[in-house]
This record gives sequence, C-alpha cells and structure tokens, in this order.
Amino acid sequence: MRTTARRRQALETPRAAGLAGVVFALLLAAAIVLIRLGIPQGADAATGGGLPDPTRRSAVRAALALVPFAGIFFLWFIGVMRAHIGDAEDKFLATVFLGSGLVFVATMFAAAAAAAADAVLATTNRPGGLPAPPTWDFGRHLAYTLMVGFAMRMAAVFTCSMSVIGHRLAVLPRWLTALGFLTALTLLFVATNVPWAELVFPAWSLIISVHILVAGGRSRPSPEGTP
Repeated sequence: MRTTARRRQALETPRAAGLAGVVFALLLAAAIVLIRLGIPQGADAATGGGLPDPTRRSAVRAALALVPFAGIFFLWFIGVMRAHIGDAEDKFLATVFLGSGLVFVATMFAAAAAAAADAVLATTNRPGGLPAPPTWDFGRHLAYTLMVGFAMRMAAVFTCSMSVIGHRLAVLPRWLTALGFLTALTLLFVATNVPWAELVFPAWSLIISVHILVAGGRSRPSPEGTP
C-alpha cells in the first residue's frame, strides 16, 4: 500500500506542478504587459506618457491585482517540484533553486508596490493638472529597477538551477535544458536594455509547465497496473 501511494504521489506531483506553472506563467505575463502599458518608460515617459490617463491607471490596478496570485502559484510550483524531487535533490542546487525563487517573488511584490505608489501619484495632481515629475519619475524608475534589474536576474538564477536539476535527473529533454540556459542569459544580460524581454521568463515557465503536464500524463499507469 505504501509503495502504491508513493508511486501515485510521484505521478500526481508533476501534474500539479505543471498546472501551477501554467497559471503562474499566464498571470505573470499579463501583469508585465499591463504594467508596461500602464507605466510608460523611455521616450513615452519623457513626454508625460498620458500619466493621468484613467485607462493606464486601470491597467496598473489590474496588474497589481494579478501579481499576488502569480506569486502564490509560483510558490506552489516550487513546493510541488521540490516534493517531487525528494531525496534525489542536490542540496546546493536545491538551496539556489529555492532561494532564487523566494527572492524573485519578494522582489516582484516590491515592484508591484512601487507601481501601486506610482498609480496613486498619477491621481495626485498639481495645479497644472499633472503629477509632480520628480516624484513620478522616482516611483517609475523604482518599479522598473526592481522588476527588470533585480527580479528578472533572480528569475535567471531560478531558470538556470532548475535546468541543471532537470538535466541531472534526466527529467528534462536536452532542448528544454538548452532553452532554459538561453532564457537565463537573456534575463541576465538583455532584459535590462531591451523592453519586453522579461516576457521570456513567463514564456519559458509556460513551456516547461506544459512539458511537465504532457510527460506526467504519458507516464500515468493504467488502473490494471501492478501495485
């Protein structure tokens, strides 16, 4: 009975991780897109970018509503994957994997808080009708620095460590491992200079989650299998 329960848990765990990863990837991608649209960066910000525009403020509020749920599903994804790996995990890689994931969630929450403050500032008007530029710029730069400069670098470490773990345990194909390393390099060196490049992380998360779902479904035994 214990053997059957362990087999059943080993088969159901990747499936739960895949579902959590898919939800996380979709929520994070939506939040990033809404924050990008709601808080202008670069040339759009220099010209004011429609700061008091209610549509942009609504986009930011929608993104802020999604970020906590994205963090919850990401933590669920981490926990389920660690439970599935079990005694086979390497302590060093497991520490890097867990630590980078936790720091990523914390930094994303901080970025969301900075974006929320910026959205509030957009409704605090000066006599001329626009938010005070120094305060707005500070909040905007803080939000993007936390999201792109710090959170995405932690995401790069998470992606790299998970790819190494998957490769060592032979649970990820070579092309998916290579894709993980390429994603990590993009997040480390490209995301800070190329707008929207941070979307590669939810894209990678979606791909690996779908792979976990498909692989878990293929490995599920029939009820007539040997207990």
